[in-house]
Order: sequence, then structure tokens, then C-alpha cells
Amino acid sequence: MDTRYLKSLIAVVDCGSIAKAARLENLTAAAISQRIVALERQLGMALLVRVGHEAKPSLACMDLLPRARAIVNEVALLAGDADSQGLTGPLRIGAISTVLTGLLPQALRALTRSTPQLKPVIVPGTSRALYQALETGELDAAIVVAPPFALSKAFDAVLLREEALVFIAREQAAQNIDSRLQNSPYIQYDPDAWGGRHALQYLQDHHLSPAALLDLDALETIALLTAEGLGVSLVPCWSGIERWTGSCVVEPVGDERYDRRIVLLSHAQGPRRRMVGALQQALLEL
Repeated sequence: MDTRYLKSLIAVVDCGSIAKAARLENLTAAAISQRIVALERQLGMALLVRVGHEAKPSLACMDLLPRARAIVNEVALLAGDADSQGLTGPLRIGAISTVLTGLLPQALRALTRSTPQLKPVIVPGTSRALYQALETGELDAAIVVAPPFALSKAFDAVLLREEALVFIAREQAAQNIDSRLQNSPYIQYDPDAWGGRHALQYLQDHHLSPAALLDLDALETIALLTAEGLGVSLVPCWSGIERWTGSCVVEPVGDERYDRRIVLLSHAQGPRRRMVGALQQALLEL
């Protein structure tokens, strides 16, 4: 069995469609489909259920998926086994959107220069989704908002950055932050997001109940909407925020209790610990 076919199957399951998996694998949709058909013939079972443009795993596929992931992961580790330094092969890194456009590009530049045999594989997502992917072994490391719960000993966490909570608005005004929040349309950082809880806590502590125009777990979009004058917001001052806020007013609330903490999470006993260590060093040297 060609393990590349298993990798394509996993890509289809994770992406939700053959077309998206083809783009991820840099193959044609027809090539991906042929690989899936070949696997189905070898295993004697249907692996995908096609519904419109979507492709969902069959029950049989769900049963074999954990072993398929383990096989693909072990094959990916082969190159590193011949490297005494343990710095050869892919490193699967999850990152939230503000890290993708802020911290990560510079870190990757330094990482690929210092360890050119290491191949970063970047997976975007929310903090919650990336943490879950780390739990199931789909990721080797994740750069996320610090979880709102105590981590188990199975994971290591390294603090990378503390981001102060700031008030953003299109224009200056005579009123203070609390007055503007209460009396302006409010673009809310989704309180269900791990990072959004800090802004919500500020509102609760200051007895504010602004009229939320909408909830978003997309800080760049919140900044753009604020710059267009649609409302005001409370957001963390992430790395690169100035590229999105433009000429907006950005004013710290001045209380460290509402800081958003960005951490690097990894497996305490993972097979790619040295690779994660190299990534950690690149991030901390920024």
C-alpha cells in the first residue's frame, strides 16, 4: 500500500472535499479520486460518502483513520531517524490568524535558515480547534491563546507574548473609553473564543452592556470594520495590529488583568521535541 494514498485520504477527510485536498496536495482532483478508489479496492470497503461537492468519511473510514494517521506520521519520521540531531523532516505547526500574519513569518525565516532540513507544515485555525488537533496528534506544536484551563502534564507551554487589551475606534472623541463603548455600536471579539473572554471580562467588571453589532473571532476583520467607522471594539494589541487599524485610535485600557497571552503548546514527550525546540528558539528571539 502506498502511504501517499493514505495521506491523500486524510487530506480529503480534513479538508471536507476532494477539490480542497487536491489544492493542499498540489495534485489534480482526478489524481486524488484515483488514489481513493485504489485504496477502496485494496481494503474492500467504501471510504468516502460523496454529498454534492463534499466528501465525508464512511463509518469504516472513521474506524481506520487513527491507524492511517499513525502510519503516515511514522513514515514522515523516517528521514529524521537518520539525523542524529533530530532536525530533519516535517513539523506540523498550528497557528491562529494573528500569529500567521504577525509572529510566524519572521520566525519561519529564521527557522528555515538555521535548520534547512526541517520542513514546516502550517495549519491555520482557532485556538480551540488547534488545541484539539494537538491532542489527537494531528499537530506537533500550536501557537494559540493560552487555554482557559490547566494543561495536563502531557503538554508543554511556553509564553511567547502578552498582548494588552486596547480600545479601537475610527476617530478621537472627548468621551472616555467606557462612555464610548456604552454609547457606540460595538464590534465584539467573540466571547466564546479563548481570546475574547478578556474583552468580555472588561465589560462585566466595568458594568457595561454595549449594543453588539456582531460577534467575530477574526481580529483583522474587526480592525478593518472599525477603520470603516462601523463601530468601536476591544481587542488585544497583537503583533502587526498597525497594518489593520490604519489611522484608527488605539488606546490601552491600562490593566494587565485583561492581557491576552500567546503560548507555544507542544507534546511533552513528542517525537519531534528537537524540532519544536528549534521553533521555540526562533519565536523567542523575535
